[in-house]
Amino acid sequence: MATKPGILTEWPWASLGNFKYLVLAPFVGHSIYSFFISKEESQRDFSYIFIFLYIVMRMVHHQMWISLSRYRSAKGDNRILDRSIEFDQVDRETNWDDQIIFNGVAFYIAYLKFSETHHLPLWRIDGIIITALLHTGPVEFLYYWIHRALHHHFLYSRYHSHHHSSIVTEPHTAVIHPFAEIVTYYTLFFIPLVTTVLTGTASIASVVAYAIYLDFMNLMGHCNFELIPKWMFSIFPPLKYLIYTPSFHSLHHTQFGSNYSLFMPMYDYLYSTVDKSSDTLYEKSLERKAELPDVVHLTHLTTPESIYHLRLGFASLASKPHTSKWYFWLISPVTLWSFFITWIYGHTFVVERNLFSNLKLQTWAIPKYSIQYFMQWQRDSINNLIEEAIMEADQKGVKVLSLGLLNQEKQVNNNGELYIRRHPKLKVKVVDGSSLAVAVVLNSIPKGTSRVVLRGRLSKVAYSIALTLCQGGTQVMIDGEEYKRLKALLNPEVASNLVPSKSYASKIWLVGDELSEDEQLKAPKGTLFIPFSQFPPRKVRKDCFYFNTPAMNIPKHLENVDSCENWLPRRVMSAWRIAGILHALEGWNEHECGNKMFDIQKVWKASLQHGFSPLTTPSAIEAEA
Repeated sequence: MATKPGILTEWPWASLGNFKYLVLAPFVGHSIYSFFISKEESQRDFSYIFIFLYIVMRMVHHQMWISLSRYRSAKGDNRILDRSIEFDQVDRETNWDDQIIFNGVAFYIAYLKFSETHHLPLWRIDGIIITALLHTGPVEFLYYWIHRALHHHFLYSRYHSHHHSSIVTEPHTAVIHPFAEIVTYYTLFFIPLVTTVLTGTASIASVVAYAIYLDFMNLMGHCNFELIPKWMFSIFPPLKYLIYTPSFHSLHHTQFGSNYSLFMPMYDYLYSTVDKSSDTLYEKSLERKAELPDVVHLTHLTTPESIYHLRLGFASLASKPHTSKWYFWLISPVTLWSFFITWIYGHTFVVERNLFSNLKLQTWAIPKYSIQYFMQWQRDSINNLIEEAIMEADQKGVKVLSLGLLNQEKQVNNNGELYIRRHPKLKVKVVDGSSLAVAVVLNSIPKGTSRVVLRGRLSKVAYSIALTLCQGGTQVMIDGEEYKRLKALLNPEVASNLVPSKSYASKIWLVGDELSEDEQLKAPKGTLFIPFSQFPPRKVRKDCFYFNTPAMNIPKHLENVDSCENWLPRRVMSAWRIAGILHALEGWNEHECGNKMFDIQKVWKASLQHGFSPLTTPSAIEAEA
């Protein structure tokens, strides 16, 4: 929102929320009916139904740029600005598609009102030439002066300041403007289109080519990495007046009083408003190499839909905890296609970068889904990918690599021990984060608790939790063969706190994977389920409380956090991921893999000292006497 919002700031359909696409429904329905169902041949106009395809094409184009931009900025090569992007910017830019809806409505109304737009030819070269000339002349010229006017304090505070709230730009930033501003811009962009329609020179090719050009240049110019190669300007020097670069426009967002041009800098050169550092920043950005991280967190995809929740996926979804959406079925073909692509693609990719104190952090993802980790025939492939990632990290001088989710599964690689045995001279320290996960769970149990129920598939973390609780005098109620295994690890005095029981009387349940619905239904009303596993249990009971998987709030000085880690809330990080950061901060020069555990109190104390804080246990839970 602008500093002092002016009139026509809000979009007309803002009150509709996620139902705003219903604005297009009557037009889309009528165009489909006219083309496929109507018996009148005169109504079968490809130009009409093409408007819907055009809208979809623009949305896909936008998504391709946001994914590419986020991937490249995470890697770091050719990055322009190092400043961080936070959740407030993502929230501010969630309505990037409003201008596409507006464009669609304008096209539909123009088609229905003006017969000149009907049955457009596929191609006309004269219309393309006219469009190019009118854009270079009137559109660019008028935009330059309107843009300068928008930087006058009166208009800037009421309109344009909303766009400039984003210092570090992303492709979505390109179209984040108040409604009145977008109407002004589209009025300019319609000059070539209206002219070609009125002169009878318009074609589907000229409309599509111009739309692609506008989006391409606009989205490209708001990327936070430089991609225009230097050789283009060397071969044809005048090109610098006809095409801007991301670094050129980035200066407009950091310096404000220069580089006003739309896409063609010639008017900035003509009126002496080019920033003097434009060429320097361009050269510097092109020369910048990929960033070498200090800490890497290695994760993987979970469900087929999780690809949309990646930071490289849909920005608005990535900024919220992972939940399934009803409309995903509409894009199920894309989901299936992405599933097979990731299945075939055989290399880890960078998902996110963060900065904590002086540590450079990156998150890498294995292109495998959770279900594949339980397929015996997939394990060699998965282990090879994890091993390759570890070796790549070692080669790049990474200090610590933490294993997230099932990348540390015991059945897959024995909590990472497999790689340490294969490569005993590794310089990078491989961490499974079990010690901090144990500490988080123990500190999530309400004070004064005298007994807990332990259920689900037990793991290294679960064993350590049970042993620590028993040693502290808390009764651990456990069922089955796991009781015998745990008892063998305890001395007789402590073992008395391990209770072989099928009772469900306690209201504090420590749960892992494979916790059944039937077991949850047997829990008393008001039970607090505290997961010790990487994945949250399926919530069956509405009269009980479900705590997050082991995680902590992150300190304010952990920067560039604009996405959620799987199902966790904003600015909350899993214990396994935090463990790798602590390992590097404290300079612990040893692996934490296999059966090895660090001192739990030491790890917990270190996390608090570095600003991480525990999540709040539901206040409705009372500790049992």
